Order: sequence, then C-alpha cells, then structure tokens
Amino acid sequence: MEEELKCPVCGSLFKDPILLPCSHNVCLACARNITVQTPDGETPVQSRASSDYDYLDMDKMSLYSETDSGYGSYTPCQLKSPNGVRVFPPVNHHRHCSLTCPLCHRSVSLDERGLRGFPRNRLLEAITARYQQNRRVASTGSSSTAQKCQLCDRNPVDATVMCEQCDVYYCNACQQRCHPSRGPLAKHRLVPPPNRAAGGGGAAGGGGQLPPATARKPATCVDHEAENFNMYCYSCKAPVCMKCLEEGKHAKHDVKPLAVMWKQHKCQISQALNGVSDKAKDAKEFLIQLKNLLQQIQENGVEFEACLVAQCDSLIEALTRQKAKLLTKVTKEKDCKLKVVRDQITHCTMKLRQTTGMMEFCLEVLKENDPSGFLQISDPLIKRVTSSQDQWVKGALEPKVGSEFDLTLNTDVLLQTILQLDYCQGKVECGPSVPAAPLLQLEKCCTRDNSATLAWRVIAPSPIEGYILELDDGNGGQYREVYVGKETVCTVDGLHFNSSYNARVKAYNTVGVGPYSKTVVLKTSDVAWFTFDPSTAHRDIVLTNDNQTVSCSSYDDRVVLGTAAFSKGIHYWEVRVDRYDNHPDPAFGIARINTMKDMMLGKDDKAWAMYVDNNRSWFMHNNSHTNRAEGGIAKGSTVGILLDLNKHTLTFYINKVQHGPTAFESLDGVFVPAVSINRNVQATLLTGLELPKNSKQ
Repeated sequence: MEEELKCPVCGSLFKDPILLPCSHNVCLACARNITVQTPDGETPVQSRASSDYDYLDMDKMSLYSETDSGYGSYTPCQLKSPNGVRVFPPVNHHRHCSLTCPLCHRSVSLDERGLRGFPRNRLLEAITARYQQNRRVASTGSSSTAQKCQLCDRNPVDATVMCEQCDVYYCNACQQRCHPSRGPLAKHRLVPPPNRAAGGGGAAGGGGQLPPATARKPATCVDHEAENFNMYCYSCKAPVCMKCLEEGKHAKHDVKPLAVMWKQHKCQISQALNGVSDKAKDAKEFLIQLKNLLQQIQENGVEFEACLVAQCDSLIEALTRQKAKLLTKVTKEKDCKLKVVRDQITHCTMKLRQTTGMMEFCLEVLKENDPSGFLQISDPLIKRVTSSQDQWVKGALEPKVGSEFDLTLNTDVLLQTILQLDYCQGKVECGPSVPAAPLLQLEKCCTRDNSATLAWRVIAPSPIEGYILELDDGNGGQYREVYVGKETVCTVDGLHFNSSYNARVKAYNTVGVGPYSKTVVLKTSDVAWFTFDPSTAHRDIVLTNDNQTVSCSSYDDRVVLGTAAFSKGIHYWEVRVDRYDNHPDPAFGIARINTMKDMMLGKDDKAWAMYVDNNRSWFMHNNSHTNRAEGGIAKGSTVGILLDLNKHTLTFYINKVQHGPTAFESLDGVFVPAVSINRNVQATLLTGLELPKNSKQ
C-alpha cells in the first residue's frame, strides 16, 4: 500500500495532499513547484520565444474532453524533484498560471484562488497518518513500550515528540533546546512517539498538540470555507454545500444526500474489490502453479538427460560389441592368410633347397674330365634337371593370397543415421510426406571467378533429412549432383570460366524426394583469374606476392602449376620475367595435374610447353623438340600463352607478338597453366587479361 501513499513529485508520503481535477493527488508544496506561469496576453504556444520555459498549446477544457490526448502543456526546465519530476521556480501570483498532473500530464488553469481552488484530500491524509503510525508501532515492536529521549545526557526520560525529518525522539526540554520551532527547523514535522499516538500528548508542527488520528475536523467547502459538505452533485461528481445550491452554481444539477452517496459508493467499491480479490486469488494460484511447473521442468530435465545418456551409452555399448565381432572376423581372415603364406614359404624353401643342392652337384659334375664317367650319369642327371625345371611351372612363384582383405564395411548408412539422430518435435496428424520444394535465396547466390555459391531455405514444415544440389554442364546439358547433405549453403569450385550454369535443389526425407526448386542461372567470370598453386609445386619453388611471383632455390629446372583448370573455352594469360641471369631456359605452357615437377616442363608426355633462351625458342612435348624460332627473352619480357580448347590449339606470344606457328594441335582434356624455372629466373603471373588483338581466332 505504501506506493499508493507516495507523492508522484517528491516520492515521499503525502503531506497536505490536494485532489486535482483528474483525480490524482500531489502534496501542496509539490503543487507549488510544478505550477507554471504563462506570460500576460500570450498563449502558451506564443510564449516559446520569450519565456524561460517552453510551452505547448493547451486546451483548458481538455480535462473534460473524451478525445483529449492526455499530454501536458509545457516542456519544463532542467530542475528535477527527488522523484524525477521537473519543478519550477515559485510563482508569486496566480494570474495566467497552469498546473500539469505529473501522472497523466493533463493541464488545468488556476483561477484567482490559486491552489486553494483544489480540495484538500483529507481522507488520503488520514490514511497516510494511520499508515505512518502503524509503521512506527511495528518498528518498535509494541505501542505500550515508552520511547526514551535520545538527547538526554543522564537518565533519559520518556519522549514526547519525534521529528520525521531528523528521525530523533525528544523530550519537552530537549525539544525546546535542540529542536526549536523557529528558524530553519520550523518546517520540520513533529509527531507524537508511537506510545503516545493514541493519547494525543505531544507537540506537532511548531510545538502544538497533535489530535488523535481518528478525530478529524469535518471537511469544508472549497468555495465556502465555513460550510460543511452535506450534499453530492451527481452531475459534477463532487460534494457540495448548501450555499453552492443556493447561489445557483449547482441549482439545476442532480444532487443527492451526501450520506446516501457515501454508502452507495462504498458498496460499489466493495463489489468491485470482490472481483479484484478473485483475480488476485487466481493470480496467487497461478504463481504457485508456475513455481511448481518450474520445479517439474528442472526434475524432468534431469530425468530426460539421464535417459538420453543411457540411450547413447546403450548405442555405444552395442557398437562396441559389434566392433569386437568385426575385429574377430578380421583376425580370422588375417590368420588364414598368414597360414597360407607361411605354408607357401615352407614349401618354396624346401624346393629351393633341393634345387640349389642339385645345381651345386651338377656344377661339380661339369668339372669332371673323365668322359666315360661323365656319360655314365649324364642321362639320368639331364632328366633330373629337366624334371626339376618343370616343377617351377607358371604360378608356382606367385603368392596364393593377396595382401588386401576381401572384407568391405559400409558405414555410410549408419553414419548418416547417427548424424540425423534427433528428437521428434510435435505430432504429425496425417503422417509424414515428401518435403516441399526449397526456395533459392537469390540475394545470397553469387559467383566468383570459376566458383559458385548457392543458398536456399525451407518453406514448409515437413521433416527433412537432407538436400540434393544439381548443376548442368554449363552448356545447357544434363544435370549432375554436386552436393548431398543437410547444409543449406554450398560453394561449388572448378567450374568453367565464361560459362552460364543452371542450378536447382530438392529436399528428401524417409518418405521420398521432393520436387525441384526454381532454376537459377549463375554466370562465371569472363576471363580466368588464378595464381600459382603452392600445394602442388616442387619443394624448391618459392612463391611470393600472394602466390603470383615464383622463383627457385635450385639450379635444376622445377615446375609450378596454376590453381585454375581448363577443359573448354579460350583462355589467355601472361608471365612477366622479373629476373633473367646467365641465359637459362625457362619453359611456359600447360600440363596435366600429375606432370613431373623435378624436370623441365615438356620433358614428359603430360606437359606442352615452349622453352626459350635469350636468342631462340623451341616447342617441346614428351621430350620432343619442334618448331625452332628465332628471338628470345630478357629481363622485363612477357610471355603470353593462348589456350584455345574450342580449336584444341596452344599458341605463344613474346611481348604481345605471336612467336612461331601454333604450338600444338589436337589438345583435349583438362589442363592447368604451368611454368618451369631455375634459380636464375624470377617471374610473375598476370591473369584476367583480354585476348591478344593479333591472335588468329
């Protein structure tokens, strides 16, 4: 209840509360602080440029309007009360003054009576006094215990008053001496101590007697201070006196006796409180239900975690048992193979020993110089040697078993099942169905060089186990699967440059495969952008400048490949010679991915190149030299390579001029750019270039 008894301006318990027309209450002193003075002859809007305070347009009748916005009529200064409400300097006169409610921000103009025109809320004042008294009694434990003066030097006597601001108990003597009712302490509020609240013995305000909390002076009319309220104006919703009726202000209004309306409104409040009480009771029961639910969730969570751990442990245990069985099969297969090989070793060793002994005997026989003795044993010996040779028939010197095990364990299905192991959410009323077509997110689909990134999302709540992404061949041909999995973003590398690919995706689950999404067209870069590939280069190759510049630490030729692979289209790139010492023979061209890396490019059958020195050049493939041409390279020269896979040709340029005839023809397959250099050469790769103007296409 304490929050209901606090002033919205100062944040303390109400002191001399007044009732505003909007039915909200403020302290009388706080009402003075928030009163705004409007300059004479000006409306609040017109006074913005000249006043110390900003005003908004204010409708004085807005308090009685059903369509009023409810917002205030001023933008106050920077001073604030302890409760955060802006306050104003005191107003000396009430002409052209207004007051804005700090709660609903509705404004009302003050008449010549000023704040006295607002009725004093004596009921709220009495409730606040009782609340303070009960709080003091509760804080001291019992109202029968006498409070002692806190400033007596010796033998403290019973206190007669307590200062609310100082929170100190005084006897009469100490109060007169230490807390006089004059000077800066005159505004402090003195109340009787808890043990004297009902007796009424003590000083209040400036030292007068405080009447009992239950004895209050009857409320008087605001307009006629000498008259008590005895009637209730039903039209104005306010108590009135007889003079108000006689003077005609409420003469034609519907009035009723004050006691009748008092009982009627008390009955209405009681009935309304019954409904609120029922709602409060339901809210308390709901809070108990939520607390029980919180505890149940905690308990069920622990139980479910234990169940999950037990299920996973059971799966792990079953997998461990199955692993032991599979290992037993592998052991049996291994032992069987070892036995066959050991038996074959024993048999072959015995036959080899026999054959070796016979060979040694035959060598000794050949040393014999007696013809007759030799001829006596030569015929059977020849038969024996021939028979021994026949023992080593085809297959006798081949192993009966191989080193590979003829056991295949397919774990893909089981692994896929484990990865898809998840909780079943919700209930499917009509059974599961195939997934709907995914929706490609075009804002996230893009291409870079010869790679494409695609993203999609699900537009239906059907259960989904994975997705299948398909691309065509870049020429409008057949589609092929490039990705199968649960991710919704995929990047495909190794596409053709200057090509347009059609892409589509579909989803699948245990029921089947859903329909395809709409097709999106992705176009790769018009020209090839790539660098040297450090992962496939020879270990003597040194790459710098973001893998665009190559050098070598060996005097022997070493090969480095590019990161791009070409199987269609026309492609052109250049290599600039940054260093050229002692007239070496660097080679430039194309190669298969598995070409030899420790020799000059073109020495094997997997590379096609032109090697050049400072005077002339040769075309080379499979260590065959052809098409010798005059003219070489120097430091700063550029060597261009034109690969036309539409015509299956390879052409070279030195300093933008075609060098010799077309190098090779009938090229087919997949090729990567390649260079071979030694430590006398350093070169830089230049890509993303247009075709030479003098190229014959």
